[in-house]
Order: sequence, then structure tokens, then C-alpha cells
Amino acid sequence: MDRQPVLEGERLLLRPLVPSDWDALYAVASDPQIWAGHPMHDRWQEPVFRAFFADALDKGGALAVIEKGTGEMVGSSRFQGYDPAGGGTVEIGWTFLARRLWGSGANAEMKRLMLKHALKCVDVVTFRVVEDNVISRKAMEHIGGRLTDRIDMTDTPNGPVAHVIYEISRQDFAQGPLAAA
Repeated sequence: MDRQPVLEGERLLLRPLVPSDWDALYAVASDPQIWAGHPMHDRWQEPVFRAFFADALDKGGALAVIEKGTGEMVGSSRFQGYDPAGGGTVEIGWTFLARRLWGSGANAEMKRLMLKHALKCVDVVTFRVVEDNVISRKAMEHIGGRLTDRIDMTDTPNGPVAHVIYEISRQDFAQGPLAAA
């Protein structure tokens, strides 16, 4: 599976994240309100975001999100944990968008592009969502995510964080809310 494709939608262009994207992406990420409900609520701070950015480049699979109408960088997302065994799985996550795009349908467009790409190669896409992040959980349900019974504990500098796992299978996607859009 190509974890760093170029994907184009009506309003968004997703392309591989590169080191020279730092300034433009940090300009988006430096908004403290983007991270207010996140366990890494200090990610808006330059040293913390620099580690996040370096990790994205190091692990591969990171995509820059560009608003086609303005040419502006408006966020990022990643394909991680690709496993081709048993039909294949990959995780979509580490997503953030400029606040001006919240509630605009941009997240759904980005996820639709990423899911369409991933589900050509894998049977299931997973999403890890912080257990008490009500907004992200509602967003997952809005795009057709199915809550599993799995919980993943992650150690962070701020302490352990519980993530619930959502899935979208190839069949779920074909019959779900993003397929028709």
C-alpha cells in the first residue's frame, strides 16, 4: 500500500508531508484551541509540535492537507500501522485541521479520500480515538465508523491515555455515509 499518495477531492489536496512543510503546518498547529480537547493539549507549543512533526516524517505515511481554493496548508493526517496480513489493515489518525474548517465537511472529505485509497489495498481501516473525546467520537460515527470492543492504552508525557478503536471495513464504506458523497 502506498502510504503517501497524492489524493485530490473537490476542496482538498492531500500529498506527502515533506520537511519544508514545517513553517506552513506549524502556522496551523500553533492554534492552542486545536489541541484543547486532546491529551497532548500542549502540542501547539513549538518544541512539542516539532517532535510530532519529526515523528510524522520519520514513520512515513504522513500527508499534508492543502485547501485547493487558497493553496494554503490547512492540516495533516497519517496512514500508520499498515499490516497486509489477513486481508490487510491500516490506521488513519494523527489528524488535525485549521479551526476555520471545523464543521465545514473538510474532515469528511479528507477521510473519504483516505478511505477510498486505503480500501483498495486493505479490508479494514482502524481509527484510535481518545476515549473521552466526544467530538472526535461523534465525527467517527458521522463518517460510518463502527466502535469495537478494543481499547488501546498509550503512555504520553501527560500520563496514560485510553483510546477506543473504531473500524470501517470495505463493505461498511461501500454502504456508509461517505460512499455516496
